[in-house]
Amino acid sequence: MTQSANFWANWALAPEITLPLLVIEYLYLRYAHAGLSLGDRIAQRQRRFFLSGLATIALVVCTPIGVASDQYFWCHMVQHVTLMMISGPLLVLGTPSTFHPKNFVFNSLTHPIASWFIYVTLMIGVHLPLPHVFIMERPWLHHYIEVPLYFIVAYFFYFNLLDRNLVGRRTTPAFSVISLFLMMVPETLTGFFIYTSPKSLYSNMFTLSDQQRGGSIMWAGGMIIDAIWIAFAVYHWIKSEERKAIEVDAQIAADGKR
Repeated sequence: MTQSANFWANWALAPEITLPLLVIEYLYLRYAHAGLSLGDRIAQRQRRFFLSGLATIALVVCTPIGVASDQYFWCHMVQHVTLMMISGPLLVLGTPSTFHPKNFVFNSLTHPIASWFIYVTLMIGVHLPLPHVFIMERPWLHHYIEVPLYFIVAYFFYFNLLDRNLVGRRTTPAFSVISLFLMMVPETLTGFFIYTSPKSLYSNMFTLSDQQRGGSIMWAGGMIIDAIWIAFAVYHWIKSEERKAIEVDAQIAADGKR
């Protein structure tokens, strides 16, 4: 059997991730949209987003990508980029519009500024040489701590940035665009420096070509995904300005009739 065939033959149940995902899926379907009407297009769309987010987590944990994430740097990067830049945002877009907790801890972790720095700290920190080698030499840290943190921290960061028809959002649409754009800088620079490094950054844990492949995934892949979410935020910014213009025109028309 070839090396490629061996790679794609390795799958894992990963109960430390899949069991919580199944519980979350059950609770979501049971309570988030209880009595969901087939005509409720917003709720239907949110359900698709949320279930897609859960599916992407399983995709990079249970498949050969997840199994080999502690052996191949490019697999680790595919997992990292997917969980932080795809899974987290999809879960946010799938969160019911009525979900707006007043809990102090949740509000602190989703604070637009605090969540930005937490996200950046995790993203850069786990790819610094010493922390990365430390985690990879201890698989339990990677599987039980690092992987869940990827999509949980991403959820907190994107919670106030992507439009979910929330009332009383903590950020303006313009701030969302700026925050997402600024996040692109550390994301792409991290991938760029990993890619351009002339030697192994991680104590020869990975080959140089593997390290470069992983860096290019974060560098180029991160830019593409970031551009999609920025475009998404810009679209909602434009729609927000259009709604404001309509409201102003209606007010002017009402005042003219008095």
